[in-house]
Amino acid sequence: MEFILDWDGTVTERDTLLLALQHFVDPAVLDPIEAELDAGLAAGTITHREVMEREFSLLTVPMPDVVAFLVEKVRVRPGFAAFAERFDPLILSSSFHETIEPILAREGVTARVRANRVDPRHDGWRIRWIADSDCATCGEPCKRASLPAGALTYVGDGYSDRCAALAADRVFARDGLARYLDAEQRRYEPFTDFSQLTAALASREV
Repeated sequence: MEFILDWDGTVTERDTLLLALQHFVDPAVLDPIEAELDAGLAAGTITHREVMEREFSLLTVPMPDVVAFLVEKVRVRPGFAAFAERFDPLILSSSFHETIEPILAREGVTARVRANRVDPRHDGWRIRWIADSDCATCGEPCKRASLPAGALTYVGDGYSDRCAALAADRVFARDGLARYLDAEQRRYEPFTDFSQLTAALASREV
């Protein structure tokens, strides 16, 4: 069984990309754009990729400043280091290698990461996407194309996890992903932290 972890809001207690945007982008600029993008995503008139591209075009600060801020502020959920050592999960994220890996290093965790990369330009960051083609299932570029073959346990929390979670054999969900799966009448188990997750997996092994 392969274990797949979302990063933002799943491994981390807060969405690290939103945290960076809220800190480095003027709220007078960010807030109305976020409201517009959230409405478009909910209505299905824009894709998650388009949302992220628009958001990060607003970020103009150097990468070292963002990394230093995130390393100081971001917290991971309890039990993550022990879970990673025991289960060797794949972190599959819409976030960026450049912002994920420094936090893993801070935690002393070695983990496989499959994520996007970013060009932190002074006139707005540009995302270098891991997947370029539309998914045959959801109709937009998503995480499903980056899933490994074989039996999967997926752990996630948000919009970007929806299609990939539907492809998994076992799903642990929280927040937006849990609400989506409830609406779709799809089975999942609740996720709170990695100590709870480890206990749930161990109970299945007994």
